[in-house]
Amino acid sequence: MAGLMQVDLSQRAQQALRLSPVHALRDLRVDQQGESLLISGSVSSFYFKQLAQEAVRTVDRTVDIVNAVCVD
Repeated sequence: MAGLMQVDLSQRAQQALRLSPVHALRDLRVDQQGESLLISGSVSSFYFKQLAQEAVRTVDRTVDIVNAVCVD
């Protein structure tokens, strides 16, 4: 059951990025790593990197987020 909840959490976080009005966030990836969500990919600014983190945070405010997004 816990595995299912983890998949659901990462899928909901991925969906939050895909539905973002900021197109730059739509190609980022979210994976579950233990008790954390890992955001990866690349964007063109630190502002977009922060927006990605905040979009994922809306899914579950209690989960740790690792923002590994690269800024090109």
